[in-house]
Amino acid sequence: MQYLKVSFLFLLCLSCKQEHEKVFPQKTKLTSSVYASATIQPDSLYQIYAVVAGILEDNLVEEGDLVKRGEAILQINNRAPKLNSENAYLSLQQSKENVQGNAAILKEIEDDIYAVKLKFKNDSINFSRQKRLWEQNIGSKAEFDTRKLAYELSENQLKQQEARYVRTKYDLETKMAQARNSYSTTKIITDDYTITSKINGRVYALFKEPGELVNTLEPLGAIGSALNFKIVMLIDEVDIIKIRIDQLTLITLDAYPKEVFTARVSKIYPQKDERSQTFKIEAIFSEAPSILYPGLAGEGNIVIAEKENALTIPREYLINDDKVETEDGIVQVKVGFQNLERVEIISGISETTLLLKPKE
Repeated sequence: MQYLKVSFLFLLCLSCKQEHEKVFPQKTKLTSSVYASATIQPDSLYQIYAVVAGILEDNLVEEGDLVKRGEAILQINNRAPKLNSENAYLSLQQSKENVQGNAAILKEIEDDIYAVKLKFKNDSINFSRQKRLWEQNIGSKAEFDTRKLAYELSENQLKQQEARYVRTKYDLETKMAQARNSYSTTKIITDDYTITSKINGRVYALFKEPGELVNTLEPLGAIGSALNFKIVMLIDEVDIIKIRIDQLTLITLDAYPKEVFTARVSKIYPQKDERSQTFKIEAIFSEAPSILYPGLAGEGNIVIAEKENALTIPREYLINDDKVETEDGIVQVKVGFQNLERVEIISGISETTLLLKPKE
């Protein structure tokens, strides 16, 4: 009696097991997607580089600080360039004074021209008067020649002073322009020793401490957007041709294990990484989590196709990619879309076909 009871229980369990290994095809919404590893990065993230070499004098900000575009963030020792800039500024101010100031050289020449003009006017009047008298045979020839000579000398002196004024003005303005250019050059050089932010954002990293040597080849830090983040994903080369801009992407993050976030593909990089044999793409959150940090890792599934009322079966019931096992034996089928769980069956079976799970 005990033996019969055990046998009955065994047959019952076997029957239940076999029941679990049978399934009917179902019409469902089938979503096909491409898997990708995902990493969160700030938008507009860039590394900070110096354009001159030197000693880092001070970090003007700390990691995590918010900065504005043009705000100074790092200071390289600039004592010598600063002195050169100050000297150039003094030279520029002196040049401006020579051209425009009260003690300008041109003012002195203008005074000389004014005096020569008065003399020329007086000599011109005397010469004209003497000339009229001479035409009336009044006065001597020597007196006429003296007036004429004085007039011509005054005229020539006036022309010389005016030419001197033009030449001096040109020289002074040229020197002022050269001084301005020199000052601008030294100021640019001085400004190169102060590294500023290129965007409104957050300081995410600083790699150097005051007193360390900096050069133009090593990054000094990293700055990126404080509010906008992007999802960087790596796609296998066999799947990259399926990716399109604006495709729906489902994102799961290790930091938010119970949530699924939606995003859209925003950028596809055309260059393959030869080491990993992957392509990089970017996506933008439709609605981002409230708190994000650079480097948060997760997974992404880019939806490449969706189909309503597709006849589907579990993937494990498919044999050699194009066959299924029924009560009547092996049947060949034509498959369509598929994902990690289910496969669309286009032809070969129907909803009433009972399928048997293949033996492992």
